[in-house]
Amino acid sequence: MAADTATGRFELGDLMLQSRAVLPKAALSWKTYGTLSPARDNVVVYPTSYGAQHMDQEWLIGPDGILDPSRWFVITPDMFTNGLSSSPSNTPDWPGVVTPWDNVQAQARMLREVWGIEHVHAVYGFSMGAIQAYNWAAAFPGAVSRIVVVCGSARTAVHNRVFLAGVRSVLEAAPEYQGHGRFSAEPTKAVHAFGRVYAGWALSQDFYRANLHLTALGAPDLETFLRTDWAERFARRPAANLHAQVCTWEAGDISANTLYHGDLSAALNAIEARVLLLPCETDLYFRVADNAAELPHLSQAELRPIPSIWGHRGGNPSANPVDLDYLRSAVRAWLD
Repeated sequence: MAADTATGRFELGDLMLQSRAVLPKAALSWKTYGTLSPARDNVVVYPTSYGAQHMDQEWLIGPDGILDPSRWFVITPDMFTNGLSSSPSNTPDWPGVVTPWDNVQAQARMLREVWGIEHVHAVYGFSMGAIQAYNWAAAFPGAVSRIVVVCGSARTAVHNRVFLAGVRSVLEAAPEYQGHGRFSAEPTKAVHAFGRVYAGWALSQDFYRANLHLTALGAPDLETFLRTDWAERFARRPAANLHAQVCTWEAGDISANTLYHGDLSAALNAIEARVLLLPCETDLYFRVADNAAELPHLSQAELRPIPSIWGHRGGNPSANPVDLDYLRSAVRAWLD
């Protein structure tokens, strides 16, 4: 990646959350790619997704990537709970649920105070990053020109929450679980079980039927794939952070705030940004139908499902050139 990059940490002090609890000594980690234009009109915010830190998302940033840092000043704020920003793993007095709304309020403050940015050209997000993109557009209607929602939704659907309740229960069933998202020690067996459950949802039935875990991802067999790509990958993250991020995901709702008082239609209608909805046709979390239901309430929006059997990972195609080409083409045209 030839573009200029910078990293930093933005200290917010004691941060009042939506819940009225206080996140003590709150801080956001961030990384930027590219150069901010003198007019500050080339800003693309790229929030992190579940389990991801900014370095995990760099694969799509580059001259030939989805986000071109020679054209855009890309800011990746690390989501609260991801281990780099304030998280249960580095905050002894963790206050409970930190919502996507809490995240974007802190991110907007960071943009203003660090770079003097009051308006963003776009927010691009995948999965939980897409939830944050939607929250940006609803929280600051006049300050966001475009959002790209890749495998995400304005409100976490009931079926999505059923999945989340399942994986959260796996962690909470561990003997190390102490309640309130805390663990006496890392629950290794529970996290390995968590990863195996997750693997059945993140990729579609068609993906496994086609044996793409072997042919495309190079696993020698299913058991190795479940262990290396899922159980061991999640074991790199503290269980308390995994649990807290599930709670943030469950709280995804652009209308659950004092602006919209739970009225999702009003929140969607208030969005002024141009919205590109990119669900995957086989995603088991964020269904095409969820975005199709949102579409009539958006003033400027387009729904372009990703024609892929990769399920949720069709929106995160680091190892999938066909879906990467589709996303690159759609997003570059939308941003320009």
